[in-house]
Amino acid sequence: MNQMSFSEVEYAGKRKQTRREIFLTEMEQVVPWSALLALIEPVYPKAGRGRQPYPLQTMLRVHLMQNWFGYSDPAMEEALYEVAPLRRFAGLSLTRGSVPDETTILNFRRLLETHDLAPKVLAAVAHLTQQGLLLRSGTIVDATIIHAPSSTKNRDHARDAEMHQTKKGQQWYFGMKAHIGVDVESGLVHTLRTTAANVADVTEIAQLLHGRERSVWADAGYTGAEQRVPAKRGRRWHIAAKRGRIKALPEGPYKKAVQHVEYLKAAVRARVEHPFRALKRQFGYTKVRFKGLAKNAAQLQVLFALVNLWLARKRLLPVTG
Repeated sequence: MNQMSFSEVEYAGKRKQTRREIFLTEMEQVVPWSALLALIEPVYPKAGRGRQPYPLQTMLRVHLMQNWFGYSDPAMEEALYEVAPLRRFAGLSLTRGSVPDETTILNFRRLLETHDLAPKVLAAVAHLTQQGLLLRSGTIVDATIIHAPSSTKNRDHARDAEMHQTKKGQQWYFGMKAHIGVDVESGLVHTLRTTAANVADVTEIAQLLHGRERSVWADAGYTGAEQRVPAKRGRRWHIAAKRGRIKALPEGPYKKAVQHVEYLKAAVRARVEHPFRALKRQFGYTKVRFKGLAKNAAQLQVLFALVNLWLARKRLLPVTG
């Protein structure tokens, strides 16, 4: 057993748990560690000549904390030195060896990108289906804009060429879009697509469906989506009507009935907003952190896998004990 330092003993004796500690305790129980480790282990550097690699589980835990708390590589290294709960979650100690430096943290992220493991991380969270959480009865689709720096005050004196601007309402936005398909029963993300912000939502509809759903729910931006997907017997489409069409209806019972139907559609579609709220408010991901679509898409795959775990944690905790 490793000996604890005096500061660690003093910290372990404190009585109140912080929200960060509670969060990490819950994530410790719901993250499918064995599945993720088995996914990365074949491509992770092996011990041999040269510098001894950090344990894979340590680097995976550091990578997940970096996504949960929005740390840059240098900030993650400093946090491991300064914040005891983060060190404990990663299995590190200031008295035993060293803390991974920012280059080691960067190299682990690049390892996932090089071997295209980020989409497989999202797929690995399919262990939720074994708990009966993804019932596959229907899919809700939607998209959100992730902002990118629009300033040209940089080394290239230009914006990111892979990002674009789009107009929403009366305001212009510059960045990328995250398109998701969400299970209508569980509210968990099963499919993610990333594009530049100027790509219309409806053009991604075919890639957001897994093919086994009996119903599809979407807002008015997906009008005509059923014509872009191969027809399937028994599948029902619930696309919101455009406001202008409802507004143009004459006042009376028919208009009230249409408004009530649209209200019922919106009540179901509201579930797709929960992953976006967790992404932007719980994990603080409101702006892209890298240049180019590929790196940001890889991070989003991991983030939405973590969003699924966070949304399902209350249902998973009793199962995992």
